[in-house]
Amino acid sequence: MDYRRLGKSGLQVSELSFGSWITFGNQIKDNTSEKLMKTAYDAGINFFDNAEIYADGESEKVMGEILKKMGWSRDSYVLSSKVFFGAGGKLPTQKGLHRKHVVEACNDALKRLKVEYLDLYFCHRPDKQTPIEETVWTMHNLIHQGKIMYWGTSEWSAQEIMEAHMVARQYNLIGPTMEQPQYNMLVREKVEVEFSQIYKTVGLGTTIWSPLASGVLSGKYNDGKEGETRLKRAELSSLSDKLLVKETLEKVKKLSAFAKELGMTMPQLGVSWCLKNENVSTVILGASKTSQLEENLKATDKKDLLTEEAMGKIDKILGNKPKQPAF
Repeated sequence: MDYRRLGKSGLQVSELSFGSWITFGNQIKDNTSEKLMKTAYDAGINFFDNAEIYADGESEKVMGEILKKMGWSRDSYVLSSKVFFGAGGKLPTQKGLHRKHVVEACNDALKRLKVEYLDLYFCHRPDKQTPIEETVWTMHNLIHQGKIMYWGTSEWSAQEIMEAHMVARQYNLIGPTMEQPQYNMLVREKVEVEFSQIYKTVGLGTTIWSPLASGVLSGKYNDGKEGETRLKRAELSSLSDKLLVKETLEKVKKLSAFAKELGMTMPQLGVSWCLKNENVSTVILGASKTSQLEENLKATDKKDLLTEEAMGKIDKILGNKPKQPAF
């Protein structure tokens, strides 16, 4: 396992990490979750991703019990949570990025995860109802209280991230260190173009999610059969219509054949492709079976097979390489 710095911070995270979205406390049994966590940790993964909204807080409870049982040294892993959507509550005070919810959500996450602090704390979406100054001040104070180590954003625009940094500079506060965007062969614009200047200026770290486009890039839909697959779940209904289209599936079939030529599986190709981007700090893997995770973990050894020539062939198949702005 290789490790990469999280943006301009000194923190190093494993280039592959493990997340519990959809699976923990929901799709799989707790003993399977434990096996997955152990498999990841034993492979060198040091970053485990979670959020208050995942299974309405149950995901964090499951992960907390596993961490307690495993007894791993707290300084050997990086743990995250995210705040915005709430953990099932519907009242205005139970969601958003206002000070009340951010502080209470942080305290609740610590209880569920059974830890004294979070290494990474993400603002899960931008909050148009809360002044950015209030959110930045709150995150800064949580760092000074020792409840979080770094804070960041998820699915924020470049402009929103820079607004947070401007507020931080104005009041001598700690700004966001990382962003968690979706990034894969089918979704490229934000990571490759929109954030291109931020990497150079504030040194944005990225903990990217959905490297396999919710399973589409695994090749499981190549035969046209959807069945009881990941994209059929209610949590992913908004993505299925965009991804399960004939043109995309035809591209995946061609990519699958190319992956075979290179001596790797389609999931390994998808993950390895993400790792080739130097602005990706870590690729978050999800899995419901240990066999899936073990297969995807091999991507860290396969990424060198993606030479410049191979990456060019992939771009030709995809036909979606974003155009870089002329600065």
